[in-house]
Amino acid sequence: MLTEHQTKRGGETSNAVMSTLTADATPTVNRTLHFRRNFSTSTRMAAVAGHGTLRGKVALVSGASHGIGRAIAIDLAREGASVVVNYCTSHMEAENLCTRMRAEGGVAYPVGSDVADAAACNQMVEEALAEFGRIDILVNNAGVRSDAPFHTMHRHQWDAVMRTNLDGIYNLTRATINPMRQRGYGRIVFITESSLRLGAAAHANLSASKMAIAGLARGLAEENARLGITVNCVCPGVIETRRLERFTPEERDQILSRIPLGRFGHAEEVANLVRFLVSDNAAYITGQEFRIDGGLSLT
Repeated sequence: MLTEHQTKRGGETSNAVMSTLTADATPTVNRTLHFRRNFSTSTRMAAVAGHGTLRGKVALVSGASHGIGRAIAIDLAREGASVVVNYCTSHMEAENLCTRMRAEGGVAYPVGSDVADAAACNQMVEEALAEFGRIDILVNNAGVRSDAPFHTMHRHQWDAVMRTNLDGIYNLTRATINPMRQRGYGRIVFITESSLRLGAAAHANLSASKMAIAGLARGLAEENARLGITVNCVCPGVIETRRLERFTPEERDQILSRIPLGRFGHAEEVANLVRFLVSDNAAYITGQEFRIDGGLSLT
């Protein structure tokens, strides 16, 4: 079992309702890594004999135990992909998710790993490659937040966000991209933020990390395009996940008043977009940012 020193979270959230919203995050405390080893031969066969538009593909989704990551993992499995469900601390949620996916005929295994740990990412990818022989799809969804006005932000808050949101992206993508390059095929998607929310008060660390990811995606897209690898960003707006449960009805109404379509998005809608981008139907799309925010970025 691999472990990492506990990471402290702190800071105050912004007073502005809109600035408190962010993508689903993987917790940064009590990080423990649990690797599922020795996948069965029947699992490998199922990866080839699946059904749907992603039949025979292998996907790795980080931060997949709940929220947007969970919806993405379910959708990819339903389309025939074998899915490695990465989580950090939500062991039971990940196990329950994989049980559900298998009950629907999918191939899914939970792997506990902190993406901020480069060695853990390397091991997770090595194990996936040993079982399935390849990773065709990488969805970088794991992320954290630690909000505070910049002038009161502690260094550990800055480091915690950068370590997962940016270094974690580097660690997992770096471990995955060389096998993709060798095979001449890959689909990489970064889950980032709707552009409007990137400039929100008390989110300087989050904004810096997410904007850096957009730049990374463009660079990777250009470097790897001729090797059959596409890299794109999906930028969700306000999505109906458990993060919204803390808001009062009045606060929710205030948020809705800013969204032209007049409703919150659903995690399944984000998953639908991701599914398209990792399919062969999107083979001519790379280096792009796709906002799925009900028109929020227009206001």
